[in-house]
Amino acid sequence: MANSIGFKISELRKSANMSQFQLAKVLDIATSTLGMYETGKREPSLKVMQRIADYFNVTTDYLLGRPEKKKEKQNVELTDDDIIMTYQGKELSEEDREIIKRLMNGK
Repeated sequence: MANSIGFKISELRKSANMSQFQLAKVLDIATSTLGMYETGKREPSLKVMQRIADYFNVTTDYLLGRPEKKKEKQNVELTDDDIIMTYQGKELSEEDREIIKRLMNGK
């Protein structure tokens, strides 16, 4: 039960110091319906899960017990030219780029 949707809803509600009545009102559902969610007798619709997730600032994946996916870092190789093509959104002249390249290379 510790990983069920209902348990997570109950824990979120309790951590916010809310009664079932208060949360049900926020979600625009019956208190008895929320009680059934929390006891595992019913599962919320996707629409209700989205409201719960939005209200408590969590993801629906969290409510479903899915592990968080870590985003892999992507390393991109940039040349000096890639780095110094613009300054403040304006394209640099070839002369300016050459000056910056010399400065970057310590020449």
